[in-house]
Amino acid sequence: MNEWNGETYHGRPVTKASSFDWKVSTYIFILGIAGSAQIIAGVANRDSGLARQARWLALGGSILGPLILIRHLKTPSRWYNMMRIARPTSPMSMGSWLLAAFGGLSALSVVGDLFGRRWPFARRVADTAQGPAAMAGAGMSVYTASLLSSTSTPLWAAAPAPLAAQFGSAAMAGAASALALLQRRDGQDDVARRLERLAMLAGGVEAVSAQAAKAQWKRAGIEPAKKPAAMIEGGGTIAGFLLPFAAQAMGRAIGGRAATLMPEAASIAMLLGSATMRHGVLLAGNESAKRPQDVFRTTQR
Repeated sequence: MNEWNGETYHGRPVTKASSFDWKVSTYIFILGIAGSAQIIAGVANRDSGLARQARWLALGGSILGPLILIRHLKTPSRWYNMMRIARPTSPMSMGSWLLAAFGGLSALSVVGDLFGRRWPFARRVADTAQGPAAMAGAGMSVYTASLLSSTSTPLWAAAPAPLAAQFGSAAMAGAASALALLQRRDGQDDVARRLERLAMLAGGVEAVSAQAAKAQWKRAGIEPAKKPAAMIEGGGTIAGFLLPFAAQAMGRAIGGRAATLMPEAASIAMLLGSATMRHGVLLAGNESAKRPQDVFRTTQR
């Protein structure tokens, strides 16, 4: 194998950029929140308002996410065809089956909320499904990063581990933030504060993971373009951690009504930041696929 010395074929792209757009990043965002919400439901008290809201949030995401993905695929039969086979070596195939299992288990986990008081058997079915649903939720939080990293797109393939950590922690931060907003609406401020602390912890992990991915891209000689780089940094580190941290601190310092409004603003910022970061990663990956230098750098020994 000859060493690459920077030459290209008239600067023409070597790989084809994906067709992933805002619909795919929205799908990743929604399914990540749904997956992490199911994890929270698994560790919360079975009959608490938090567990019920988390289960319904997971079910809603498992329905809405595939609808958006099918919209992106344009032809619904493409979704059905992915379910015809199970190929362990294909992240797309395994992801499709994981999504189907997650949706089914999420549906079973809410059966107890709907029929548990009338039929004890429904409660037992829901309790049995909750554990596997939480495990499938953990997979949903990170599998999209594995899917992106398995492609030939240079930026996605160059930092698989940091990207998985970034997507997983952003999913948990988003789920905890969404549930914190719901708990505050119900007057459960103590539960909301615990969820906000969880969101901040996950946001901190996301910020560290983002820096690790950035360092790995730099070592590989791949730099995201300015716009997607700003979206990744602004969404993952600034809106996903620094602004919420400042808002939480300000709310505690001021007190009064601000002690509620500022944490709510922090939760909203984390949700928006999580969505922005994912879209930035997709844009940065698509642009790296158009740069032949990036492709050649990542294919060297």
